[in-house]
Amino acid sequence: MSAEATSPGARSRRRGRTSIDLRRLGRAALLGPASRDRLPDAIGHVADAHRAHHPDADLLVLGKAYVLAEMSHRGQFRKSGEPYITHPLAVTLILAELGAETTTLTASLLHDTVEDTDVTLDQVRAEFGDEVCYLVDGVTKLEKVDYGAAAEPETFRKMLVATGNDVRVMSIKLADRLHNMRTLGVMRPEKQARIAKVTHDVLIPLAERLGVQALKTELEDLVFAILQPEEYERTRAVIADRATTGPSLDTIAVDVRRTLREADISAEVVIRPRHFVSVHRARLKRGEMRGTDFGRLLVLVGEDADCYAVLGELHTCFTPVISEFKDFIAAPKYNLYQSLHTAVAGLDGAVVEVLIRTHQMHRVAEAGVVALGNPYTPVDGAEPADGERADPTRPGWLSRLLAWQESATDPDTFWTTLRADLAQDREISVFPADGGMLGLPAGATCVDAAYAQYGDGAHGCIGARVNGRLATLSTVLVDGDTVQLLLAQGPVQAPGDAGGVGGLGGPGGERGPVAGQAQEAAPGPSPEWLDHARTPAARIAIAGWLAANPESLKVPESEPRAPGAVTAGRRGVANVVVDVPEDATVRLAGCCTPVPPDDVTGFLVRGGAVTVHRAECSAVGRMAALGRSPVAVSWGDEAECRVTLYAESFGRPRLLADLTEAIATAGAAIVSANVEPPSKQRVRHTYTLQLPDAAGLAGLMRAMRDVPGVFDVRRAQHEPAS
Repeated sequence: MSAEATSPGARSRRRGRTSIDLRRLGRAALLGPASRDRLPDAIGHVADAHRAHHPDADLLVLGKAYVLAEMSHRGQFRKSGEPYITHPLAVTLILAELGAETTTLTASLLHDTVEDTDVTLDQVRAEFGDEVCYLVDGVTKLEKVDYGAAAEPETFRKMLVATGNDVRVMSIKLADRLHNMRTLGVMRPEKQARIAKVTHDVLIPLAERLGVQALKTELEDLVFAILQPEEYERTRAVIADRATTGPSLDTIAVDVRRTLREADISAEVVIRPRHFVSVHRARLKRGEMRGTDFGRLLVLVGEDADCYAVLGELHTCFTPVISEFKDFIAAPKYNLYQSLHTAVAGLDGAVVEVLIRTHQMHRVAEAGVVALGNPYTPVDGAEPADGERADPTRPGWLSRLLAWQESATDPDTFWTTLRADLAQDREISVFPADGGMLGLPAGATCVDAAYAQYGDGAHGCIGARVNGRLATLSTVLVDGDTVQLLLAQGPVQAPGDAGGVGGLGGPGGERGPVAGQAQEAAPGPSPEWLDHARTPAARIAIAGWLAANPESLKVPESEPRAPGAVTAGRRGVANVVVDVPEDATVRLAGCCTPVPPDDVTGFLVRGGAVTVHRAECSAVGRMAALGRSPVAVSWGDEAECRVTLYAESFGRPRLLADLTEAIATAGAAIVSANVEPPSKQRVRHTYTLQLPDAAGLAGLMRAMRDVPGVFDVRRAQHEPAS
């Protein structure tokens, strides 16, 4: 956005590079517009860059926009001393070099007129149309007079909402911030640091998400120089003293060109030097830098198939580093990026990274959404249905952001949550069992998937199946997982109003009902869900429900009574003696499956139920940390018990038959069994068993360990991952 106007006496102390001669532009700007039959001299360089990407572009509208901008900003100066018009000119040149179309360039010339001059949005609309007006409005700051300290977060909220309807808004903002960062040296050090921090936390992640790598990398270097000046100078010295050990990138590039030429593959091989931040990261990772560590080889070809042909030749003629291979052509990144990544070693062992892509892929990799031109131009003249615009950026992240920001009405909450959301720089795709696809940040759990699919309806989630298996709501999802969320049948109520039990991953880790068990009412999310939520939408929704239902944080009070035997709520579970009301439900925790004579303790949970845990169970510490008082528990007289055992074994034929025979011989009944697919020749079995007497548990476990191939049998200590 705009820099503060100041007197022409201030001199510049520039940090970073500038791509145009600002003094020459300043003189041209002060001379005013040129004659009617040609463009003003000041935007000649913009016109040349624009025509390089769009040979048939109509430049008259650019001249018209420049005249309005120059006249509006005349008499205003930047703190560096240049006429203010040099700023919108520089921003427009950045976008023109990236290949932006005419509408974007027109708006970038005018992007500060409404904010800093007497020009109004109505005037912009009348002269240049609705699209240019929308873009200019999208990047116009909100006034501090009206919003005070909330002006900056609310301005970003306004810009992001505008970006949701037209991604070109953020393209202009990123170019605007890049030019301001290039000329930030005239600001006070504390203001430089503040602007650089916002750039690092918000704008660089947005540039990454929109795929505009050309802007992102330069912004990273400029921020690096301000926030870590000592590391920046050290990195600059390393680059200046570039290591000479081993072959250089030039030598390997010659070998690669010769290899591809002999294979009759038409390709352009260029050296891509690493930028400062990339060298800094490589130095931290690798220690001593070699000549080949200061850049990568970029191979550009004509067609997608040629990319794989190049890959085959390189892996045939050089030694490939298999762990470095990634195929972003078959599976593009969420920000449109496509390329093949590999690394090969020469005869002397020097390793060089290689990027392989088509010329079109390279254009999109550098300019991202800017390279798409006008992404909303109807195809073959057909208008989208219902007036909806198809967003070309595959914006799962943008859709999520626009959804949760509506709930974050407080500017501080929005600002903090936005930075945390943008810090999650990878995305996965998971597939609901009933169809469709959900885009989630890496590290998302079943809780996040539930709120992404059902919104506030996820308050009634009681469990999940991941890839067909029961899973806790805290299960971390990976790319490609299939997720089925299990919802309660009844409405969501506060815990004090309903007798339902918590979902998987609820307080204390107890297992709730699964599909097929109808519930009268779902108790709603527990505070522990916040520990598992990664997306802002889930966290805001859970926190909102908990704030509206404070009784969910309280342990139900009970009147003391004489101890008595109370049967647990499952058929055949051993009796325990608990000091609770007669109508209370008592159940043995599935996370540790206590059996006599284990030391046990109980806790009141939602709905007035008591869950009994082994004393050493990790859930006991979590319940105590929540301030829940333990309930005195002791074993009753019945000897029968139920227990969950894990058997770890090497895979072999008839293993399952031998294990079940050993269990039956020991007199135990199998309630349920699960055998996971082999992993590295190892197999995990999970058995829930009913024993006639808890005293026989030790003998049963010994008998199972004696089965050939079984190397460990243990009691459940936590919820199984499946």
